[in-house]
Amino acid sequence: MKNPPSIISRAKFDFINSSVIEKLESYNSKPSPELEIIPKLDPYSLNGQKLRLDFIRKQLSTNVDYLSGEKVFNDNESLKGNIENYIGMTQIPTGIIGPILINGTHAQGGFYIPLATTEGTLLASYNRGAKACRESGAITTITLQEGVQRTPTFKFKNLIDLGKFVTWVLDNKEIFSALTRESSNYAILNDVGINIEGNILILRFEYTSGDASGQNIVTICTDRICKYILENCPTKPIFWTIEGNTSGDKKATSLATRVRGKKVTSEITLKRSVIESVLKTTPELLQQQWKITTSGAIKCGSNGTGMHPANALAALFIACGQDVACTGEASTAVTRMEIDENGNLYCSITMPNIIVGTVGGGTSFPTQKECLELIDCYGPGKSTKLAEIAINVCLAGEISILAAMSCGQFTAAHQKFGR
Repeated sequence: MKNPPSIISRAKFDFINSSVIEKLESYNSKPSPELEIIPKLDPYSLNGQKLRLDFIRKQLSTNVDYLSGEKVFNDNESLKGNIENYIGMTQIPTGIIGPILINGTHAQGGFYIPLATTEGTLLASYNRGAKACRESGAITTITLQEGVQRTPTFKFKNLIDLGKFVTWVLDNKEIFSALTRESSNYAILNDVGINIEGNILILRFEYTSGDASGQNIVTICTDRICKYILENCPTKPIFWTIEGNTSGDKKATSLATRVRGKKVTSEITLKRSVIESVLKTTPELLQQQWKITTSGAIKCGSNGTGMHPANALAALFIACGQDVACTGEASTAVTRMEIDENGNLYCSITMPNIIVGTVGGGTSFPTQKECLELIDCYGPGKSTKLAEIAINVCLAGEISILAAMSCGQFTAAHQKFGR
């Protein structure tokens, strides 16, 4: 869908509308009998690989000819815009976990997730977390906000010149919205923020970018706006740059309460019986481990309380053609674990910076396209669904690693599966 009218003056806040609530309430959270378990026999043999590939083709009715190696990439012309000085492809082992059962605003059902990594134990752990969640019900997931920013920065002789410049900028916001529509079919300018530090002005342009991750789109739109400002504003800066390094691009920052990409939250209540049978621990031990690690994150100045969301995101991003450097901001996560009145364990995770795309970038490369198609996230209209799947892979990993640490399994698991 092309860009609708700008809502540049709207308030910025987390929002859940009534249609989303109705959709979530109407979902049947019981696992479908059609959701079969991934074959785990012969994990390192050609026969085991064939079993899993056959499972994917049968269960998901999707093509994996490039992932399997039956076809080889040779369309060098398609690399334009993705890389320079090309010499070949770097191969990363790719596995599959799941199903993860999700009741989300965009992702609903059971999903088999492709992950690319060289870290032994990782997929086994995430698969265990997915099983614990699945046997306790569906993970409820809501996308709360979205936005991608650029923060051009301007230097002036003095505060008076800066003030005149800001006044002119604020009087012309609707022109900036029109320039955005002219520069991109999909970008929408939703907010213009002002930050003043002495004679330095930081403008914060926030956009939505359709189903692209958006970094290039917002750079192009912001550059167009800034050039218009410089040509037409009577007060001129003595220096300016397209990015003052305050947008949070590819780094964890203290701006974690604002959105970059998509802000998503998920919750599930793990049954005591499942925690004991699948995770081999207790709700009490798991909650205590979460308290210890959360306290540790605060003490060391971490921007989130998650143990290792970057593991899930890096593996998913590599498999699905995302900008892997965006794990810097995307891995910011706040988790909670609390024992409820029934002795079960409430678990939640909130991630404000999940920046993903299902068009453009590396999404059309053969193996990446196949991985996106495994989770029905290739092409327009699928980026929010991908973000909701991503956060739940992270949740499964948080649950599994904290469980392992709470009962002394962590080291043994790495000795068994690691290198």
